[in-house]
Amino acid sequence: MSSQDIPEENLPAEQDTSHGAVGVADEKHPFADPGLPPHEYRVQDIDERAAKRSERTVSLLFTVSMLATVGFIAAFVAIPVDESVFIFPFGHISALNFALGLTLGIALFCIGAGAIHWARTLMSDHEMVQERHPVEASPELRATIHEEFKQGAKESQLGRRRLLRNTMLGALTLVPLTGVVLLRDLGPLPGTKLRHTLWSKGKLLVNMNTDEPLRPSDIAVGSLTFAKPEGLDEHAEDFNNEIAKAALMIVRLQPGDIKDKRELEWSHEGIVAYSKICTHVGCPISLYEQQTHHVLCPCHQSTFDLSDGARVIFGPAGHALPQLRIGVNDEGYLEALSDFEEPVGPAFWERG
Repeated sequence: MSSQDIPEENLPAEQDTSHGAVGVADEKHPFADPGLPPHEYRVQDIDERAAKRSERTVSLLFTVSMLATVGFIAAFVAIPVDESVFIFPFGHISALNFALGLTLGIALFCIGAGAIHWARTLMSDHEMVQERHPVEASPELRATIHEEFKQGAKESQLGRRRLLRNTMLGALTLVPLTGVVLLRDLGPLPGTKLRHTLWSKGKLLVNMNTDEPLRPSDIAVGSLTFAKPEGLDEHAEDFNNEIAKAALMIVRLQPGDIKDKRELEWSHEGIVAYSKICTHVGCPISLYEQQTHHVLCPCHQSTFDLSDGARVIFGPAGHALPQLRIGVNDEGYLEALSDFEEPVGPAFWERG
């Protein structure tokens, strides 16, 4: 609603139109200055009842924001981490994440919407023209500011009051630690979990596709097979976390093609087992070239040579793929002889 829609008797007696006047070109100023368009009063400037309505609207938005913040805290405390809800069209999602995202989004949106509505309806909207001036301060102003700074430092007595100064610096240094402490509640510390997987001595190598234990005869030369540890159920709650560390790829090479001495000792009849998790950003490796014995990560093209300790020969990966030492048990099935001897996955060496 503009001032044109308001009855004439409610408008101010005199409207300011000077800023909308059009200048006249002359020899000194060859271009006319069109100025600004005439100012239009908002309905809130004219009608106090409209201003009160805007005030109540802004207050309502801020109140909803406060309630949403309280709801965020309540959801964080009350909703279990493992609870899920069905939300159309997303399907089953974490109830805690949904509640936290919804309440925080409402809280932030209402603050922003309230501030914008306040500025657009109640704050002054008169156009003001300010002439440009040099950005650099004059020498006199810089000298004045310098003197005022020295005078303020002298009057603060920071130089004399060492106890005051030191305790103030200590307080300012320590107070950011409150935010660091809050980070502790992001989740439990990993401990040594990143250093260990489900593989251990005697664990059978189970085919990911058939869910059956593997025999050496099941692995043909030049083939690529994916395996998981015995006892890892795909329907288990922690399956994704465990398979992300324990996923295995098995390749059979001719023993004479294996260049690395340790790789040959840890293999069985040319069958080598390596982590499937790329050491760059953790993508699953799935591409194998049997003539060169190279495996390729499809995400960023890191390439590893499985005939030479799975060392990196191309791409951004930082180190070789971890190898799992394997053998055959009394029943003729492939089994692990230990866990991986180095951590699986990306960037671990930088983390610890």
